[in-house]
Amino acid sequence: MKHTQSKLIRTQIPRTAEGEHASPMYLTSSFCFDNAEDMRAAFADETDVNIYSRFSNPNVQEFIDRLCILENAEAGFATATGMSAVFGSFMALLKKGDHLLSCESVFGSTHTVVSKYLPKYGIDFSYISANATAAQWEAAITPQTKMIYIETPTNPGLEVIDIAMVSAIAKKHNIILNVDNCFATPIGQTPIDLGADIVIHSATKWIDGQGRVLGGAIVGRKNLIHEIYLFCRATGPSLSPFNAWVLSKSLETLEVRMERHSSNALFVAEKLEGHSKINFVKYPFLTSHPHYSIAKKQMKNGGGILCFEIKGGIEAGRKFLNNIKMLSLTANLGDTRSIASHPASTTHAKLSPAERAAVSISDGLIRISVGLEHKEDIVADILQALEA
Repeated sequence: MKHTQSKLIRTQIPRTAEGEHASPMYLTSSFCFDNAEDMRAAFADETDVNIYSRFSNPNVQEFIDRLCILENAEAGFATATGMSAVFGSFMALLKKGDHLLSCESVFGSTHTVVSKYLPKYGIDFSYISANATAAQWEAAITPQTKMIYIETPTNPGLEVIDIAMVSAIAKKHNIILNVDNCFATPIGQTPIDLGADIVIHSATKWIDGQGRVLGGAIVGRKNLIHEIYLFCRATGPSLSPFNAWVLSKSLETLEVRMERHSSNALFVAEKLEGHSKINFVKYPFLTSHPHYSIAKKQMKNGGGILCFEIKGGIEAGRKFLNNIKMLSLTANLGDTRSIASHPASTTHAKLSPAERAAVSISDGLIRISVGLEHKEDIVADILQALEA
């Protein structure tokens, strides 16, 4: 098969004697052996058969195999949530005395892990602006830096970081480049092709795409994934077989869904730009975006998230949410249904105003996860909420 989408859809668990067309669910905690020698060999890692669903499971492996096809990755491991993927990628590959260099604009829970929990294990960190130049990235590296971590586009400010630029610096210093590709998805960009060593996902978002299940994934270089597998096998943040079955089926439609999400998002962004009650609109494929040239270079589409700054600060942001009629107010994104959120009063409320400003979260910032409703209806609901 020549095309990625065909390879993805046709990569399945081997068909059983029942002749099923869709992959069956393997809802079992453990797997049986024919004899003691087979069991010994499995536990000695001499074979790659399934032992226990905390280690591996056919449904989980199918999901990972399909995601690896999309991300052009050598191997992968699936986790219970996106945050367990983030944490697992840190703890498996970093040790006491190491230094993590991260872009400043990261998801709130990732910030908590980096700033509160990594130091407890003797792992140092520092932040750098998503707008940093190559020289600034290079200057931020220390002899102890073992990993660079970036989100691009960032959450929720939608800053776009030049992956190839950061990768070249990481390779020069023999540093692991870890990229959160949740917002763009492998349909929008493939960081490994741009030099990333590992890529992580909250599969809860666009990969599931319908707000049903939690899941995470880490894919990348085989030797690094093996270390992550050993850590997660021992500590237990495993993806459930049922959730893996759902997520694997979701990957079959990811391409067509992201085409609509991104086209809807661009339409909405263009309609909102210049509105009298908005200071600015940010979307990677708007020509007004400060990183538009980088986005066009490394992304195939602008993704399904846009943000704008409403005039009037935190109180105006809350009033906007209270006047929404169709869009959902919920702690998620990447759903078929459009979602509106106000980071300053919710997801990033624990940060000080100065900390929020440093990561491009102003008091009036609104984040929209653009769904699959008709684009005119999405725009109409946002406009009426602005007017109200």
